[in-house]
Amino acid sequence: MTTDVSARAIKPELLRTYTEDFNKDRANLIAADAAVSAGVLKAATDYRGVRALPRDFSIELKQGSITNQERSGRCWMFASLNTLRYELMHRWNLEDFEFSETYLFFWDAMEKSNTYLENVLRTLDEATDSRLFEAINWGPSDDGGWWQMFAALVNKYGLVPKSAYPESENSRNSDDFKQYLNSKLREFAAELRRRSAAGASEDELRALKDEYMGTVYRICAVALGEPPEKFDFFARTKDDDDDEKSEDKSDAKACKCDKNKDKTGKDERPQIREIGITPLEFYKKYVPVDVNDFVTLANAPLKNRPFNQRYRIRFSANVAEAGDMEFVNVPLDVFKKAALDQLTAGHPIWFACDCTQFALRKDGFFDQSVVRVDQLFGTEFTGDKAHGLEYGDSPSNHAMTFTGVNLGEDGKPNRWKVENSWGKDAGKDGYYVMSDAWFDRYVTELIIRKEYLDDATRALLTAEPVELDPWQPLTRRCR
Repeated sequence: MTTDVSARAIKPELLRTYTEDFNKDRANLIAADAAVSAGVLKAATDYRGVRALPRDFSIELKQGSITNQERSGRCWMFASLNTLRYELMHRWNLEDFEFSETYLFFWDAMEKSNTYLENVLRTLDEATDSRLFEAINWGPSDDGGWWQMFAALVNKYGLVPKSAYPESENSRNSDDFKQYLNSKLREFAAELRRRSAAGASEDELRALKDEYMGTVYRICAVALGEPPEKFDFFARTKDDDDDEKSEDKSDAKACKCDKNKDKTGKDERPQIREIGITPLEFYKKYVPVDVNDFVTLANAPLKNRPFNQRYRIRFSANVAEAGDMEFVNVPLDVFKKAALDQLTAGHPIWFACDCTQFALRKDGFFDQSVVRVDQLFGTEFTGDKAHGLEYGDSPSNHAMTFTGVNLGEDGKPNRWKVENSWGKDAGKDGYYVMSDAWFDRYVTELIIRKEYLDDATRALLTAEPVELDPWQPLTRRCR
C-alpha cells in the first residue's frame, strides 16, 4: 500500500461530488427528513413487512407473566428460568410463577469472581498484554452468560421462588455493583501476580485467594443481601375448570358450584406449602426437568468450524469445577428441526441471537423486511451468517425463549413467537414475532433437550471436543 499521506485523505473534490449526488436525488432528501425527525428505525419501518408478520401461531405455549431484567445483563438467566418455570407451572397446575433471578445472580457473581482468580493463578506466566490474559481480564465478574453457566449454578445452589429472594436496586441496575466488584478483583489479580513474582508458593497464593473471596462475599451481600439457606414456599393451584370458564364466561353451565352450599368467599383451591425447604430440595422436588438433560446446539457456518463437531471454549466456565462451555455445531436443517420438534412436543426453547439487527425493540419485530434500512440508506446489506460471526458484526448478545411457531400449508415455519425479558412495555405485551428468514440469519444457539436430538447429533455428545480460544466466534456471553 502507498505511504503517500495525501492518498489516504478524503479529497475535497470528492466531497463536492458526494453532496451533489446526494442532493439531486429526491429519495435521499425524503429519507433524511424522516430519519432526522423520527430516527433511523422508525423511518425505516415498512408497514407491509409489519402486516406480513401477524401475531398468531399454529403452535403456542401458555407461559406465565412477562419478566423484566431491567438495566442488567441477566438475559441468559431470565431466559433459562423462563424455560424452567413453564415446566414447573404446568407440572403443578399453577396460574403463574417466577423464580428468583437475584438468587442465581448472587451466586454467579461469587463463582465468576472465584473462577477469575483461579484463571489468574493459571496464567501467572502470561504477560498482562497477552491476548489470553486480556480475554480473562476483560470482565472478571460481568453479568453475561450461557445456559451451561446457568446449569452449573442450579446444580450447585438450587433454585428459589422470587418471593424468597426478590429483586433489589443492584440486581435491577447492576452497573455500579459490578464496576466496583471488578475493580477489586483486578486489584487482587495484580497482588497475586506480584506475590508470585516475589516467590510465593502455590499454597500461599491459594490461601490469599480464599481470603480475597471473603471480601467478594461481603461486596455481594451488601449489594444484594444474603441469599436464603432455607425458605417457606406457598402457592395455590388453579381450579380444574378455570380454563373451561375462561373460554365462555357467559355460559351458565360453566359454573360447577353447589347451589345448596353456603358461599363464604373462602379460597378453596388446593395449596402447596413447604416450611424450611432448601434451594436444592426445592429444585429437585418441584422442577420436573433436569438442567443436565439439555444440549447447546449452534449453527455457525464457518470454514474453520466444521459442522457435526463438538467444541469446547477454554476459560469460559463460571463455576470453576463445572468445566468450560461446550456446543455442537450443526447444519441449519438439523438446527431448525430440533427446535420444531421440541416446540411441537410442548416445551419452550432457550435461544441466543444478535437482537440488535433489523429489530424493532418497542414494537416487537425481528425481520429484515420490517426494518428496511436498505431502502432508507440506498444500499443493500448483503452479509451472511458466516460474515456476521467472523467479522463480529452479529455475535450472540441476547438470550430469549421461543414459545410458539407458525407453520404454513407446507408444514414449514414462517414465523416464531419470542418471549423476551424486557418487561411488558417492550414488543406486544412483552412478546416479539420473528420471521423465519431472520431465524436463519441471526439465531446462533439453541438449548435442546437430548430427547429431541437426532441419532447422529446425539452421538457427537461423546466425541472428543475441539478446543477454542476465548476470543474466537461464538465465545461472547449473552447479556
